[in-house]
Amino acid sequence: MATTSNVAAMIDHTLLKPEATKEQIKTLCQEANENKFFSVCVNPTWVSSAKEFLEGSGVKICTVIGFPLGATTSETKAFETNNAIEHGADEVDMVINIGALKDKNDDLVEKDIRAVVEVAKGRALTKVIIETSLLTKEEKIRACELSVKAGADYVKTSTGFSTGGATVEDITLMRQTVGPEIGVKASGGVRSTADAQKMIEAGATRIGASSSVAIIKGLTVTTDY
Repeated sequence: MATTSNVAAMIDHTLLKPEATKEQIKTLCQEANENKFFSVCVNPTWVSSAKEFLEGSGVKICTVIGFPLGATTSETKAFETNNAIEHGADEVDMVINIGALKDKNDDLVEKDIRAVVEVAKGRALTKVIIETSLLTKEEKIRACELSVKAGADYVKTSTGFSTGGATVEDITLMRQTVGPEIGVKASGGVRSTADAQKMIEAGATRIGASSSVAIIKGLTVTTDY
């Protein structure tokens, strides 16, 4: 079983609500620093502020691209990625083109992911949000395979803004599909120490959560980001 400190070091402490204020972002960053979370995950507009708040802390800054629908163009996602990195992002979590995946337009899906990967390469890690709650098993496998093919560093379950979040079954499937070299991020609905532990045992190497403090303190909360 992972220790509290080990779990903390795997958490992207997340605040992606549209109504988030600068003071709330500051609190998020303070919590991440105090609890030694791996990163904070914020919307692009807050990347510069997070960089300022976390200066010298060692906590990474993660942001989201094409969020939460994934329905912007590849060119827009590439621009967003470059802009976020220039403002201080260390990691980018991009949403795939879900409609293209369902259309079996794999070339477009791969191109979309690669557009972000190529801009981020050598500058920031890339995580690909496949939005598992909207996909069939076959589509989840294909999304993971295309992410690997496009050179992504991680695959991630969910935005937290759709119809469902991470499940043990999905994490297991994603890990089996991408193999041991690619990261797997469980995001959405991870609200307790037990939830986090189950995801890690299933193969997750990163946890995205707004309930991060509760998770490492052994508490359970009923809300999600």
